[in-house]
Amino acid sequence: MIHTYTVTGMTCNGCKASVEKHLNALPNVKNAFVDLDSAQATIEMSEPISIKELEDALPKTYLISKKPVQKGSKTSETEDDKSDLQQLKPLFLIFGYITIASILMHYKAWDWASFMLDFMGLFYIVFSFFKILDLKGFPESFKMYDPLAKAIPAYAKVYPFVELVLGLSFLMRLQIPLALIATIVILGITTFGVSKALLSKQSMQCACLGTALKLPMTKATFIENTIMIIMAILMLLKTFSL
Repeated sequence: MIHTYTVTGMTCNGCKASVEKHLNALPNVKNAFVDLDSAQATIEMSEPISIKELEDALPKTYLISKKPVQKGSKTSETEDDKSDLQQLKPLFLIFGYITIASILMHYKAWDWASFMLDFMGLFYIVFSFFKILDLKGFPESFKMYDPLAKAIPAYAKVYPFVELVLGLSFLMRLQIPLALIATIVILGITTFGVSKALLSKQSMQCACLGTALKLPMTKATFIENTIMIIMAILMLLKTFSL
């Protein structure tokens, strides 16, 4: 039996060779061929192999999924939408928890400025934590869509720590103007890359939560960055108007 899968996270022939090597090492795989240009893997197997077995066989840098059947029906589109929403559930939950925590920190003496600073601080701290969990795998995924990380690989390696520093800066109220400007610039670059990926309809893994949670690149990624940028701009305007 022959099955076709979509593989994201590959950037070069070295990646292609690595994926082929790991897939061909599986007991029930007769032959695995990877096409880098189409980001597809064609696997001939003697017995059915689950997606989880294929995922476990590959390094965390790569995401493998069953290639959807092009039926052109509304039913198949609805199933795809549900699948995306299910995959994005961790992202929505984390966003919700950060929002609730920020509200609880100020509900007795409400102040929008303090709420936004703490929201941004918690956002950076939580998201940097997931990235630091896999410092080896994160840079490769991040370079897939962030222009600066692609041009300067070292930037992708230090990015989780940049987020950590910015988070602490907001929570401790240290160098707020500088942290706000850095937020606008850094997330602005990432958002540009995300927008480009979405417009070209590329299928790739979002690295916003590192590689511990495999999330698809969707409009949600664009929205979360945009919210942070808007908050940073509002706070920057408020800071300089004082």
